[in-house]
Amino acid sequence: MSRKELKRKVSAKIEENRAEIIKIVKEIYKNPETGYKEKKSAEIVKDAFRDLNLDVEEDIALTGVKATAKSKSVFPNIAVLGELDAVILREHPDADLTTGAVHACGHNNQIGIMLGVAYGVIKSKLLEELSGVINFMAVPAEEFIELEYRDDLITKGKLNYIGGKQELIKRGYFDEIDLAMLVHSYDVGEMKDVIVGPSGSGFIGKRISFKGQSSHAGDAPEKGVNALNAAVLAINNINAQRETFKDADKIRVHPIITKGGDVVNIVPGEVKMESYVRGKTVEAIFNANQKVNRAIQAGADAVGAEVEIKDIPGYLPLNNYPTLLKIFEKNLEGIVPKERVIKEKSFAGSFDMGDLSHIMPTLHPFFSGVKGSLHSKNFQTVDYDQAVIKPAKVVAKTIIDILIDKNTIFEKLKTPPYTKEKYLDILSNMKSS
Repeated sequence: MSRKELKRKVSAKIEENRAEIIKIVKEIYKNPETGYKEKKSAEIVKDAFRDLNLDVEEDIALTGVKATAKSKSVFPNIAVLGELDAVILREHPDADLTTGAVHACGHNNQIGIMLGVAYGVIKSKLLEELSGVINFMAVPAEEFIELEYRDDLITKGKLNYIGGKQELIKRGYFDEIDLAMLVHSYDVGEMKDVIVGPSGSGFIGKRISFKGQSSHAGDAPEKGVNALNAAVLAINNINAQRETFKDADKIRVHPIITKGGDVVNIVPGEVKMESYVRGKTVEAIFNANQKVNRAIQAGADAVGAEVEIKDIPGYLPLNNYPTLLKIFEKNLEGIVPKERVIKEKSFAGSFDMGDLSHIMPTLHPFFSGVKGSLHSKNFQTVDYDQAVIKPAKVVAKTIIDILIDKNTIFEKLKTPPYTKEKYLDILSNMKSS
């Protein structure tokens, strides 16, 4: 069967199953769960995989789900990913009333895209025509949130890392993978539909605890050591460092106070803070983090408080692979008008696909079909064809090209920056000593 006919057949199977795919997307939206808690979402994905007669591996990195389609050949081994977790955004109109969780980042759409590709590949019997392995992976915990909860899981030995892809890399789930791809939702704007080559920042996560001395705030404040004042000074010290960060490094530091005291008439004896230190390169992140830690320590020293700074391995900046971008862009033809495609865009935000992009070739485009900023109360999916069905078709067609031209393509792909071992060393260096 010709390349053109294979693409037509796979796209047709995705189209035939669009109602079921969109139903699953909406069902996951109605059951938002944060990272390492995605039990309902994982069950929904498992049911879909089983309907496709795929063998399911469940509970990978606690809540992840994996299914694999194989031919006689094991090369190339491709992973199509979708993320299971939601964010916490209580002011969103669709937020869960108990947990505050909501899919205000469109991860439910990612799951739909991944399943759309699975429907197309399996129902068209693609791997009877072409050779290779395709893994469909619903991965947990992309959002770097609820650090105390996840840190407790690490302390108990249930996890190694906060982020889901970090954990899967550590556990070896990507050891045999040659290439990974994921499509993210994004409000590209009125006149555009797709971002082909986005880049993103990396970061180090931080948990900070200021310890002072409580006392009566009205009668004897002089007997206390105000931990809240230490935290405020630390934030101001960080702000004083901002002009020392290079513009090209895109350093972003955004601390929040998660505990500011207990009652108004007691000098706060303990204050807790969380933050990220983001940057465009690994070196820039480490350099900025040193300055931030110095600023935090100075805030504590100024009032005689103590401070514990716990640095947590965050995500690495998102890399692009031009060879893959060209194939993906070519497959947009007939689906998205050329004038509605953005070829490059730099994001200050972070994605844990950045970690994968440092150890293997990856593809991480953005598709519209949504309105409102990511992680905002206005975020919503408005066009499921644009947000789910079209990107599934483009990814499936891209996979066909990779399977057909595998030798040529993998010769052209640039070498990833790190081995898995070097990558894990970098994460180790991000941890507090």
